[in-house]
Amino acid sequence: MESFSSLTVTQRDQILVEQQVFNIYETFYDMPPRSKSLKLELQRENHLGYLTEGLKQLGPAFCVLDANRPWICYWILHSIALMDEFIDPELEDNTIDFLSRCQDPNGGYGGGPGQMPHLATTYAAVNSLVTLGGDKALSSINREKLYTFLWQMKDPSGGFRMHDGGEIDVRACYTAISVASLLNILDDDLVQNVGNYILSCQTYEGGIAGEPGSEAHGGYTFCGLATMILINEVDRLDLSSLIDWVVFRQGVEGGFQGRTNKLVDGCYSFWQGGVLALLKRLHSTKGEKSIPLDDGEDSGAESPQSTASSDATGEEGLNEDLSQGGSHSEHGDQHDASCRVNVDNIDHNSSKMHAKVEPPFNSLALQQYILLCSQEPNGGLRDKPGKSRDHYHTCYCLSGLSVCQHSWSEDEDSPPSPSAVLGPYSNLLEPIHPLYNVVLDRYHEAHEFFTRS
Repeated sequence: MESFSSLTVTQRDQILVEQQVFNIYETFYDMPPRSKSLKLELQRENHLGYLTEGLKQLGPAFCVLDANRPWICYWILHSIALMDEFIDPELEDNTIDFLSRCQDPNGGYGGGPGQMPHLATTYAAVNSLVTLGGDKALSSINREKLYTFLWQMKDPSGGFRMHDGGEIDVRACYTAISVASLLNILDDDLVQNVGNYILSCQTYEGGIAGEPGSEAHGGYTFCGLATMILINEVDRLDLSSLIDWVVFRQGVEGGFQGRTNKLVDGCYSFWQGGVLALLKRLHSTKGEKSIPLDDGEDSGAESPQSTASSDATGEEGLNEDLSQGGSHSEHGDQHDASCRVNVDNIDHNSSKMHAKVEPPFNSLALQQYILLCSQEPNGGLRDKPGKSRDHYHTCYCLSGLSVCQHSWSEDEDSPPSPSAVLGPYSNLLEPIHPLYNVVLDRYHEAHEFFTRS
């Protein structure tokens, strides 16, 4: 057998992570039933305390994230909303005021007041305001100027630039299209040639890279797939190979890795789990056969009931910063009426569709990884054992947990059965709209607001 010292760094790291996770699971399965139940409990109060304090004030070490302040707002606010909690009115007003000061006079949002507008922080700011909800938050977004900013970020390649003079990649396409769709300003001018750019980024493995010629990556795969759904061009992708690539990213630990032969990371609970949630909806909407779920022991899929019973008894994330030619429409202020992109049918009604399709991943194994390996008992969630908690991983671990819990639901109005929720049923989080990663009822409020305004 090959000696440990002769292995590559990645191989050694993988063995160490597997051992850490194995020790956690071994300890868990040796516990008495009552202790197991407590161990699997989502520590809501501690998470809420950690998140609320972060929204009020952060220490000096966070100065390196000065250009990401709308992201911090989004990570925290979305995590709180997932737990069906709210911030107090004064803190809400302060947050809206802060994000308004991040809004550039010419459109878009910067990383802080007075900073250059950037597609990534624009996405984070808009999602934050949608998550807060209410007329004050939603009406603070200047959609006309934001549309102008999005148009200015268009590139002749079909993609978008993250900012003036910035990089062109799949993240930029997703953040631009997602914001435009959510605010009901998506039109053919913004969509033109975007599908060609995304298609050029799908790799031989099946996943999607950040740019043509790069390696397939979980975060970019989510961004690329969601974008193609939003612009009605998803059938252009090789969905069969994309599914194959994503399902094989779930590792022996139960969590997902972001790239082939990389370590598991809690944030991919959403970036990869969200991809599979979107694919599940697509298969349901198109009336296709369900994707078989292989739990690794035999060719038959184990039911969530049997898996839940046995469980209950018995390197990177997508950059936290997520950053064309032709002429602007002559009727830029009328793009809603002339839009041929049928956003309403895609992103509103698809979330209402009956989804009698098995989740194409082991949702209970992923919940186990999140609750036992990513959850910090004192509040917050992390990448993997040995790492520290942070707001980014808290947001995407909780988002992934929500995707898991609702992955067997027939539609958004049907709560998951207890067998689909690992641990006590009080662990159940709010459902999200998987295209935008905002809580579903906040999406519906925004959809109605921007449809009538």
